[in-house]
Amino acid sequence: MKREWFELRLAGAFLTVFPVARDLKTTPERLGRSLAFFPAVGLILGLLLVVLNWALGALLPRAVLDCVLILILIGATGALHLDGMADLLDGLAGGKDREGILRIMKDSRVGAMGVVGLIMVLLLKYLALFNVPEDFKSAALLIMPCAGRWIQVVLASFCRYVRPEGGTGGAFVDHAGEREFLIGTATLLLAALVLFGLKGIFLVFLIGLAAMVLLRYFEARLGGVTGDVLGAATEVVEVLTLLLILAVISS
Repeated sequence: MKREWFELRLAGAFLTVFPVARDLKTTPERLGRSLAFFPAVGLILGLLLVVLNWALGALLPRAVLDCVLILILIGATGALHLDGMADLLDGLAGGKDREGILRIMKDSRVGAMGVVGLIMVLLLKYLALFNVPEDFKSAALLIMPCAGRWIQVVLASFCRYVRPEGGTGGAFVDHAGEREFLIGTATLLLAALVLFGLKGIFLVFLIGLAAMVLLRYFEARLGGVTGDVLGAATEVVEVLTLLLILAVISS
């Protein structure tokens, strides 16, 4: 259990701005093993949102409160995944081949496509959350960040890292495997079952189909993944999870 607690703290330190692992020494192998607890960190972030939703619900109108909750999630994660989304969109829009896409993604400047993409992702996430029925809102706030971090486990476990010069994401991708995928998937399934009952299993099935599509797309277009791809996939799946709750679960 001591090793698992270590890995959970390591995952929390990487995915959030909270100083939960300053005293821990890391290695690429330990970073890869910490992927197993990415969905669990998502649940903790979701729990933070649920508590704040309860605390502020009587003080703020729903429309304002949902915007605040999204801003808090962005702040708690240091906008890490949004940065990846902007870089990926710029690369896909401007690159003619894999090398061109990766070169643009590495550029720290954000282009028009990245800006527009960020605006639309945030707008869609806000509108989807705002329209989730109140009876399902707490469950949605919990499962959304959990599913968003689960997709990182899937892509890291089944794709290769495509930057030959290496990078932070490479430490996770190169050392992730079956153990990380099974633990992460079990976490998501259990959370969905507790929160939504049998409908939660169907929800995870649909998210799993989307994960397969993303995996195949990135393999075909880039030959694998980078850290930016993992971050962008998180944003895509968070939005998709809210949309599926609207379309399938709450109906």
